[in-house]
Amino acid sequence: MFNHAITRKPGRDFAKGLTTSDLGEPDYARICQQHQAYIKALQSQGLYVTVLEALPGYPDAYFVEDVAVVTGEVAVITAPGAEARKGEAEHIVAVLATYRPITRIQPPGTLDGGDVMMAEKRCYIGLSERTNEDGAAQLGQILRAYGYKCTAVPLAGGLHLKSDVNYIGRNTLLLTEPMFNVQAFDGFDKILVDEEEAYAANTLLVNGRLLTPQGFPRTKAKLLQAGFQIVEMETSELQKMDGGLSCMSLRF
Repeated sequence: MFNHAITRKPGRDFAKGLTTSDLGEPDYARICQQHQAYIKALQSQGLYVTVLEALPGYPDAYFVEDVAVVTGEVAVITAPGAEARKGEAEHIVAVLATYRPITRIQPPGTLDGGDVMMAEKRCYIGLSERTNEDGAAQLGQILRAYGYKCTAVPLAGGLHLKSDVNYIGRNTLLLTEPMFNVQAFDGFDKILVDEEEAYAANTLLVNGRLLTPQGFPRTKAKLLQAGFQIVEMETSELQKMDGGLSCMSLRF
């Protein structure tokens, strides 16, 4: 169960962030509305939410998940793999240090939190354009000391591991077709997201309920049929910036 979440407000420059999307011009007022709804959804699940101010000069900084990995025992400050995001991590240290001992990923290792999927005491680390083998190995060494089993998972494409696979509780993964037969995920029950609804794979488990993107009816039907409780969230502006629901908070 999570008790706390940390989020950061989107800055007025958020549309200058990194993206490969061609879904149209991002809207500042709308991202603020969607971010506020996200905070309320976390609060409705019993979390106390710390809301940090926007970080000028770092338009992607509201994707706060990428700068740290937080477990019950430790907060690991990451080393983001995109040049434009280097420096963000330093601005999360002070707030996390009030809750957890701090350790860090050291260069030349790179690691984005979006590449780290926790499933109870199992940790899966995506090897992507943002996370290299050195960064994954460092995180594995840190977490194994606390009893976690850590596995690196090479990605065939996509931005982050959690763009394509997420743990949704009950020993179940919600995942896209490229991840469905990955050997590292043997032993899990799996719900396959249709190719046309691939974005919906980034569904977030929070204290027994799933925050899931709005507008993906087939994924919604599969989750409901499997007996999961869901809360649909509007994510249009996140999609425009290659972001998802898990990206906007650190939960612990």
